[in-house]
Amino acid sequence: MNSLMLNMDGVQIPQLGFGVWQVPDDEAEQAVQTAFQAGYRHVDTAQAYGNEAGVGRAVRDSGVPRRKLFITTKLWNADHDQAERAFEGSLSRLGLDYVDLYLIHWPVPEQDKYVEAWRALERIYRDGRAKAIGVSNFTVQHLTRLLDETDIAPSLNQIELHPYFQQRQLRDFHEANGILTEAWSPLGQGRELLDDPALAVLAGKHGKTPAQIVLRWHVQLGHVAIPKSVTPSRIKENVQVFDFTLDVEDMAAIGAMNRRLRIGPDPDTFNFLG
Repeated sequence: MNSLMLNMDGVQIPQLGFGVWQVPDDEAEQAVQTAFQAGYRHVDTAQAYGNEAGVGRAVRDSGVPRRKLFITTKLWNADHDQAERAFEGSLSRLGLDYVDLYLIHWPVPEQDKYVEAWRALERIYRDGRAKAIGVSNFTVQHLTRLLDETDIAPSLNQIELHPYFQQRQLRDFHEANGILTEAWSPLGQGRELLDDPALAVLAGKHGKTPAQIVLRWHVQLGHVAIPKSVTPSRIKENVQVFDFTLDVEDMAAIGAMNRRLRIGPDPDTFNFLG
Protein backbone atom coordinates (compact mmCIF):
# COMPACT_ATOMS: atom_id res chain seq x y z
CA MET A 1 0.00 0.00 0.00
CA ASN A 2 1.39 3.37 -1.02
CA SER A 3 1.24 6.27 1.43
CA LEU A 4 1.28 10.02 0.81
CA MET A 5 2.67 12.72 3.08
CA LEU A 6 0.27 15.23 4.61
CA ASN A 7 1.41 18.76 5.42
CA MET A 8 1.14 18.19 9.19
CA ASP A 9 4.04 16.87 11.28
CA GLY A 10 5.01 14.23 8.75
CA VAL A 11 1.71 12.34 8.99
CA GLN A 12 1.32 9.81 6.18
CA ILE A 13 -2.02 8.68 4.77
CA PRO A 14 -2.49 5.35 2.96
CA GLN A 15 -3.37 6.15 -0.63
CA LEU A 16 -6.34 3.79 -0.75
CA GLY A 17 -8.90 3.93 2.02
CA PHE A 18 -12.03 1.96 2.71
CA GLY A 19 -15.20 4.05 2.59
CA VAL A 20 -18.23 3.10 4.69
CA TRP A 21 -20.88 5.58 3.52
CA GLN A 22 -24.33 3.90 3.53
CA VAL A 23 -22.99 0.86 5.42
CA PRO A 24 -25.31 0.21 8.41
CA ASP A 25 -23.62 0.20 11.79
CA ASP A 26 -24.37 -3.47 12.37
CA GLU A 27 -22.67 -4.35 9.07
CA ALA A 28 -19.75 -1.94 9.35
CA GLU A 29 -17.70 -4.06 11.72
CA GLN A 30 -17.61 -7.07 9.39
CA ALA A 31 -17.04 -4.93 6.28
CA VAL A 32 -14.10 -3.14 7.89
CA GLN A 33 -12.65 -6.41 9.18
CA THR A 34 -12.81 -7.77 5.63
CA ALA A 35 -11.05 -4.65 4.39
CA PHE A 36 -8.29 -5.04 6.98
CA GLN A 37 -7.82 -8.67 5.93
CA ALA A 38 -7.53 -7.54 2.31
CA GLY A 39 -4.74 -5.12 3.19
CA TYR A 40 -6.49 -1.81 3.82
CA ARG A 41 -5.23 0.20 6.77
CA HIS A 42 -7.25 3.40 6.17
CA VAL A 43 -10.97 3.68 6.98
CA ASP A 44 -13.12 6.72 6.19
CA THR A 45 -16.28 7.23 8.26
CA ALA A 46 -18.30 10.24 9.45
CA GLN A 47 -20.64 11.32 12.20
CA ALA A 48 -23.43 11.49 9.59
CA TYR A 49 -22.93 7.89 8.46
CA GLY A 50 -24.15 6.51 11.78
CA ASN A 51 -21.55 3.74 11.80
CA GLU A 52 -18.66 5.11 13.85
CA ALA A 53 -19.38 2.55 16.60
CA GLY A 54 -19.14 -0.36 14.16
CA VAL A 55 -15.92 0.99 12.71
CA GLY A 56 -14.49 1.37 16.20
CA ARG A 57 -15.33 -2.21 17.08
CA ALA A 58 -13.53 -3.41 13.95
CA VAL A 59 -10.46 -1.33 14.83
CA ARG A 60 -10.31 -2.68 18.38
CA ASP A 61 -10.88 -6.29 17.35
CA SER A 62 -8.63 -6.26 14.29
CA GLY A 63 -5.43 -7.34 15.97
CA VAL A 64 -3.65 -4.61 13.98
CA PRO A 65 -1.71 -2.15 16.18
CA ARG A 66 -3.55 1.17 16.35
CA ARG A 67 -0.48 3.06 15.13
CA LYS A 68 -0.64 1.12 11.87
CA LEU A 69 -4.24 2.15 11.15
CA PHE A 70 -5.48 5.47 9.75
CA ILE A 71 -8.99 6.47 10.83
CA THR A 72 -10.86 9.45 9.40
CA THR A 73 -14.16 10.88 10.59
CA LYS A 74 -16.04 14.09 9.87
CA LEU A 75 -17.91 16.96 11.50
CA TRP A 76 -21.56 17.19 10.47
CA ASN A 77 -23.15 20.37 9.10
CA ALA A 78 -25.39 21.15 12.08
CA ASP A 79 -22.41 21.14 14.47
CA HIS A 80 -20.16 23.80 12.96
CA ASP A 81 -20.64 25.98 16.04
CA GLN A 82 -19.99 23.11 18.47
CA ALA A 83 -17.23 21.27 16.69
CA GLU A 84 -15.23 20.29 19.75
CA ARG A 85 -18.25 18.71 21.45
CA ALA A 86 -19.16 16.90 18.23
CA PHE A 87 -15.59 15.65 17.92
CA GLU A 88 -15.67 14.23 21.45
CA GLY A 89 -18.89 12.45 20.53
CA SER A 90 -17.19 10.88 17.52
CA LEU A 91 -14.24 9.76 19.63
CA SER A 92 -16.61 8.22 22.16
CA ARG A 93 -18.56 6.30 19.51
CA LEU A 94 -15.34 5.11 17.89
CA GLY A 95 -13.90 4.15 21.28
CA LEU A 96 -10.57 5.75 20.34
CA ASP A 97 -8.23 8.20 22.03
CA TYR A 98 -7.53 10.06 18.79
CA VAL A 99 -8.30 10.03 15.08
CA ASP A 100 -5.73 10.35 12.35
CA LEU A 101 -7.77 12.82 10.31
CA TYR A 102 -10.78 14.98 11.15
CA LEU A 103 -12.65 16.75 8.37
CA ILE A 104 -15.38 19.36 8.05
CA HIS A 105 -17.89 17.37 5.99
CA TRP A 106 -19.44 20.25 3.97
CA PRO A 107 -18.89 24.03 3.99
CA VAL A 108 -22.65 24.80 4.21
CA PRO A 109 -22.16 28.33 2.78
CA GLU A 110 -25.64 29.60 3.65
CA GLN A 111 -24.92 28.92 7.34
CA ASP A 112 -21.46 30.52 7.00
CA LYS A 113 -19.90 28.92 10.07
CA TYR A 114 -17.16 26.85 8.44
CA VAL A 115 -14.40 29.32 9.36
CA GLU A 116 -15.52 29.13 12.99
CA ALA A 117 -15.58 25.35 12.73
CA TRP A 118 -12.09 25.30 11.25
CA ARG A 119 -10.70 27.29 14.16
CA ALA A 120 -12.12 24.63 16.48
CA LEU A 121 -10.41 21.94 14.38
CA GLU A 122 -7.15 23.86 14.76
CA ARG A 123 -7.52 23.57 18.55
CA ILE A 124 -8.28 19.85 18.27
CA TYR A 125 -5.15 19.41 16.13
CA ARG A 126 -2.93 21.40 18.51
CA ASP A 127 -4.17 19.26 21.40
CA GLY A 128 -3.14 16.10 19.54
CA ARG A 129 -6.63 14.64 19.48
CA ALA A 130 -6.51 14.58 15.68
CA LYS A 131 -3.16 13.92 14.02
CA ALA A 132 -4.25 15.94 10.99
CA ILE A 133 -7.24 18.08 9.99
CA GLY A 134 -8.81 18.84 6.65
CA VAL A 135 -12.04 19.49 4.81
CA SER A 136 -14.45 17.78 2.48
CA ASN A 137 -16.42 19.20 -0.46
CA PHE A 138 -14.77 22.63 -0.26
CA THR A 139 -14.40 24.72 -3.41
CA VAL A 140 -11.60 27.12 -4.29
CA GLN A 141 -13.62 29.96 -2.76
CA HIS A 142 -14.13 28.13 0.53
CA LEU A 143 -10.49 27.06 0.73
CA THR A 144 -9.28 30.58 -0.03
CA ARG A 145 -11.23 31.93 2.93
CA LEU A 146 -9.63 29.37 5.25
CA LEU A 147 -6.16 30.14 3.94
CA ASP A 148 -6.75 33.90 4.35
CA GLU A 149 -8.55 33.93 7.70
CA THR A 150 -7.08 31.07 9.77
CA ASP A 151 -3.68 29.84 10.90
CA ILE A 152 -3.38 26.29 9.56
CA ALA A 153 -3.91 25.17 5.99
CA PRO A 154 -6.08 22.07 5.49
CA SER A 155 -4.01 18.96 4.90
CA LEU A 156 -6.53 17.46 2.49
CA ASN A 157 -9.80 18.16 0.67
CA GLN A 158 -12.05 15.17 0.08
CA ILE A 159 -14.16 15.79 -3.03
CA GLU A 160 -16.28 13.99 -5.56
CA LEU A 161 -13.78 12.90 -8.19
CA HIS A 162 -13.90 10.26 -10.92
CA PRO A 163 -13.19 10.10 -14.68
CA TYR A 164 -16.58 11.65 -15.52
CA PHE A 165 -16.03 14.50 -13.03
CA GLN A 166 -12.36 15.38 -12.87
CA GLN A 167 -12.33 18.81 -11.13
CA ARG A 168 -9.03 19.87 -12.67
CA GLN A 169 -9.16 23.50 -11.53
CA LEU A 170 -9.72 22.48 -7.92
CA ARG A 171 -7.00 19.83 -8.09
CA ASP A 172 -4.58 22.44 -9.44
CA PHE A 173 -5.46 24.76 -6.54
CA HIS A 174 -4.78 21.92 -4.09
CA GLU A 175 -1.38 21.27 -5.63
CA ALA A 176 -0.43 24.94 -5.56
CA ASN A 177 -1.28 25.16 -1.86
CA GLY A 178 0.09 21.87 -0.53
CA ILE A 179 -3.35 20.30 -0.03
CA LEU A 180 -3.81 16.63 -0.90
CA THR A 181 -6.76 15.62 -3.08
CA GLU A 182 -8.92 12.76 -1.80
CA ALA A 183 -11.61 11.26 -4.04
CA TRP A 184 -14.98 10.15 -2.77
CA SER A 185 -17.04 8.11 -5.23
CA PRO A 186 -13.74 7.41 -7.03
CA LEU A 187 -15.58 4.83 -9.18
CA GLY A 188 -18.52 7.11 -9.94
CA GLN A 189 -20.68 5.00 -7.61
CA GLY A 190 -20.37 2.15 -10.11
CA ARG A 191 -22.96 3.58 -12.46
CA GLU A 192 -22.44 3.84 -16.20
CA LEU A 193 -18.77 4.78 -15.73
CA LEU A 194 -17.56 1.22 -15.23
CA ASP A 195 -19.38 0.14 -18.41
CA ASP A 196 -17.65 2.80 -20.51
CA PRO A 197 -16.05 1.24 -23.62
CA ALA A 198 -12.84 3.24 -23.09
CA LEU A 199 -12.32 1.53 -19.74
CA ALA A 200 -13.13 -1.86 -21.23
CA VAL A 201 -10.29 -1.40 -23.72
CA LEU A 202 -7.82 -0.53 -20.95
CA ALA A 203 -9.05 -3.37 -18.76
CA GLY A 204 -8.43 -5.83 -21.58
CA LYS A 205 -5.01 -4.37 -22.25
CA HIS A 206 -3.85 -4.78 -18.64
CA GLY A 207 -5.83 -7.86 -17.63
CA LYS A 208 -7.61 -5.87 -14.91
CA THR A 209 -11.18 -4.85 -14.17
CA PRO A 210 -12.52 -1.40 -15.12
CA ALA A 211 -12.67 -0.53 -11.40
CA GLN A 212 -9.00 -1.41 -10.99
CA ILE A 213 -8.14 0.75 -14.00
CA VAL A 214 -9.94 3.75 -12.51
CA LEU A 215 -8.35 3.29 -9.09
CA ARG A 216 -4.93 3.01 -10.69
CA TRP A 217 -5.62 6.30 -12.50
CA HIS A 218 -6.29 7.93 -9.13
CA VAL A 219 -3.11 6.45 -7.67
CA GLN A 220 -0.94 7.69 -10.51
CA LEU A 221 -2.42 11.19 -10.29
CA GLY A 222 -1.42 11.28 -6.62
CA HIS A 223 -4.94 11.18 -5.23
CA VAL A 224 -6.10 9.43 -2.11
CA ALA A 225 -9.17 7.34 -3.02
CA ILE A 226 -11.79 5.71 -0.79
CA PRO A 227 -13.77 3.09 -2.74
CA LYS A 228 -16.74 1.60 -0.90
CA SER A 229 -18.08 -1.93 -1.13
CA VAL A 230 -19.54 -4.52 1.21
CA THR A 231 -18.87 -7.37 -1.23
CA PRO A 232 -15.74 -9.26 -0.05
CA SER A 233 -14.55 -10.05 -3.59
CA ARG A 234 -14.77 -6.40 -4.63
CA ILE A 235 -13.13 -5.20 -1.43
CA LYS A 236 -10.15 -7.42 -2.28
CA GLU A 237 -10.21 -6.48 -5.97
CA ASN A 238 -10.17 -2.74 -5.26
CA VAL A 239 -6.92 -2.88 -3.31
CA GLN A 240 -5.05 -4.87 -5.98
CA VAL A 241 -3.90 -1.90 -8.06
CA PHE A 242 -0.23 -1.63 -7.16
CA ASP A 243 1.09 -4.35 -9.47
CA PHE A 244 0.64 -2.59 -12.83
CA THR A 245 1.11 0.84 -14.39
CA LEU A 246 -0.95 2.87 -16.84
CA ASP A 247 1.16 4.40 -19.60
CA VAL A 248 0.93 7.96 -20.92
CA GLU A 249 -1.63 7.01 -23.56
CA ASP A 250 -3.77 5.19 -21.00
CA MET A 251 -3.79 8.21 -18.69
CA ALA A 252 -4.67 10.50 -21.59
CA ALA A 253 -7.56 8.23 -22.60
CA ILE A 254 -9.04 8.43 -19.10
CA GLY A 255 -8.38 12.16 -18.96
CA ALA A 256 -10.46 12.54 -22.13
CA MET A 257 -13.47 10.93 -20.43
CA ASN A 258 -14.34 14.02 -18.39
CA ARG A 259 -18.04 14.94 -18.78
CA ARG A 260 -18.24 17.31 -15.79
CA LEU A 261 -20.94 14.93 -14.57
CA ARG A 262 -21.53 15.55 -10.87
CA ILE A 263 -23.31 12.74 -8.99
CA GLY A 264 -23.55 14.24 -5.52
CA PRO A 265 -24.65 17.64 -4.20
CA ASP A 266 -23.06 20.91 -5.29
CA PRO A 267 -21.09 22.33 -2.34
CA ASP A 268 -22.11 25.86 -3.29
CA THR A 269 -25.79 25.09 -2.77
CA PHE A 270 -25.83 22.12 -0.35
CA ASN A 271 -27.03 23.59 2.94
CA PHE A 272 -28.71 20.57 4.52
CA LEU A 273 -28.48 20.46 8.32
CA GLY A 274 -30.64 17.43 9.13
